[in-house]
Amino acid sequence: MSNPRDYNAEHADNARQYAYGFDFDVMHPLMVRSFAPFFRPGSMLELGSFKGDFTRRLAEHFSDITCVEASDQAMQEAKQRLGDKFQGVNALFEQVQLPRRYDNIVMTHVLEHLDDPIAVLSRVNREWLVPGGRFFLACPNANAPSRQIAVKMGLIDHNAAVTPAEAEHGHRCTYALDTLERDATRAGLKVLHRSGIFFKALANFQWDRLLKTDIITPAYLEGCYQLGQQYPDLCSTVFLVCEAGQ
Repeated sequence: MSNPRDYNAEHADNARQYAYGFDFDVMHPLMVRSFAPFFRPGSMLELGSFKGDFTRRLAEHFSDITCVEASDQAMQEAKQRLGDKFQGVNALFEQVQLPRRYDNIVMTHVLEHLDDPIAVLSRVNREWLVPGGRFFLACPNANAPSRQIAVKMGLIDHNAAVTPAEAEHGHRCTYALDTLERDATRAGLKVLHRSGIFFKALANFQWDRLLKTDIITPAYLEGCYQLGQQYPDLCSTVFLVCEAGQ
C-alpha cells in the first residue's frame, strides 16, 4: 500500500520553523548528557536522523551508528555533512528490514510524527533491541509551560493540541510524560527511567532571539536543566529509558 505522506515536504518551514537553533544548540547536548549515564557499550541505532545534527553528537560516544530516515533529501544532506561517519537507511520504520539488533536505540522528537506509534515501538521491543539494551525515547512535552502559556493566551485550545503548522510538519499528537509511558508500555517495553530535559517557559522562537544576546548565560541554562530534573512535567522534552520487555 502506498504511503501518501511527503516526508521531504514535512521538513519544510511554514508558519512554524521545523527546527530551531534552540533545538540544536541547547537541547541536543542536554539530551546526550541526560542519556549518556544509561548508554551501553556497542552499537547505536538512530530512528529519525533528519540532517545528522544529533547523529554527529552521538558519534562522540559510538563508532557503530546506523540511522533510519524517511526523508531522502534529509538523508542526502546528512551524508554530505558527515561523510563516512554516516551509515543511513532511507526507509519507513514500519517497513524497514534491519539485519541485526542493537545495543542502544534512540528516537528523539520523532514518535509524535508516526501514524501508528505503538506498532513502531513494538518493533523496537521485539526486533531491534538486544536483550539488556537501552532504548531512549524523547518527545516534546505537551505540559511545557510555554505551551500552557499559549493556551492561556488563546493561541492553542489545550496543552496537547496539534496546531495546523505542526500538522503540516507531520505531527500526529503531542505527548506528555504519562501518555508517552502509556504507549511504551503498550508496546511491551519496560520503563527503567523517566525524566524531563530543560525547564522551558518560552517558545523556541523566543529562545532563538534571546540566545543571540548576553541575557542568557551558561549558568542560567544550567539552572533550567537542573530545575527540569526536579520538575520533569514542566520540561521542554520528556524522555524514557527502556529495556526490551514482553
